[in-house]
Amino acid sequence: MKKFLAIYTGSVAASEKAQRDIPDEAKRKERDQAGMQAWGAWVGKHEAAIVDNGSPLGKTKRVGPDGISDIRNAMAAYTIVEADSHEAAAKMFENHPHFAIFPGEAVEIMECLPMPGPTK
Repeated sequence: MKKFLAIYTGSVAASEKAQRDIPDEAKRKERDQAGMQAWGAWVGKHEAAIVDNGSPLGKTKRVGPDGISDIRNAMAAYTIVEADSHEAAAKMFENHPHFAIFPGEAVEIMECLPMPGPTK
């Protein structure tokens, strides 16, 4: 089995739009509760393939030749799964609650490749 990193993406604009679409706080809480139940069902369905449940991601710092800076990106959370192929891994995330219920925009899936060179 191959390992795949799934990055949940979203933006401030998508979150703001979701708040405009559901201005009532109680209705947003209902949506969030339904979303978490659906997410739990998704985890249960794919439990055997999930290597690392992951977690939400916090603020980002970038380190480069010019030093350290605060930046924004679209990454919101991650999960690591195992699958026979890239396509099979991607299919696990079709209609995921991250974007089907929550205001997330997408889930990007990439294969975790072996590190080149000698291994310990």
